Amino acid sequence: MDFPVSFQIFNKTILAHPIFETMGIFLAMRYYFFLKRKSTEKMSFNTSAAVLIGATAGALIGSKLIGNLENPIVLFENFSIKRFWTNNTIVGGLAFGLIGVEIAKKIVGHKESTGDLIVFPLILAIIIGRIGCFLTGVYEETYGLPTTSVFGMYLGDEYLRHPVALYEIAFLLFMWFELKMIAKRDKYVSGFLFQLFMLSYFSFRFLLDFIKPKIEIIGNLGTIQLVCLSMIIYYIYKIKSSTVLIKHQKI
Repeated sequence: MDFPVSFQIFNKTILAHPIFETMGIFLAMRYYFFLKRKSTEKMSFNTSAAVLIGATAGALIGSKLIGNLENPIVLFENFSIKRFWTNNTIVGGLAFGLIGVEIAKKIVGHKESTGDLIVFPLILAIIIGRIGCFLTGVYEETYGLPTTSVFGMYLGDEYLRHPVALYEIAFLLFMWFELKMIAKRDKYVSGFLFQLFMLSYFSFRFLLDFIKPKIEIIGNLGTIQLVCLSMIIYYIYKIKSSTVLIKHQKI
């Protein structure tokens, strides 16, 4: 396979990544609305709209802010609107999307969790997006460090590299299966499934970034890892609270 993979659309060459990213968002939204129609948990229009706006705005800001802070020297010393707009990361999108949702819920006075329904559409979107990342190879900053392991692949340069996008797809497929098994038990408080996904994903990304190129910010940790670490601490606290609530319900 030659990297980067591209497609001819209306006589224009377009890289696979934006195509798969757009496809992932579209299919995930359709899947979300399908699940929402089947769900017994109903939210008012105002609450649904506020949550959607909060999540979208937070994810958009966070994905680009954290994506650019991966290399703060370039961001502050050689600022470019085009570079700022095209740099993004799902880690920032998830973290700031959460903040956006929580602010929106405060504004409309909604106290219940709204996350469980978005878990599987979110996993679907990331999987499809990561296919595009893999097909782009080393031509976007979503590749791994050189390796001599059996998993090494040529991604567009002369080095065998960790195919980190494929690692993430494998992890997300495993998470899909595990969370489906947990969902069938129906013995958790609202929001627990989302909390478990977020803790698992941020933990995985924290470890994965040790085999990806990065600018070290504190010690040997990059910006994405620092964000992951803060979210891991937050969700350990949240899951402990949910576990205590489950125990009280059983009593």
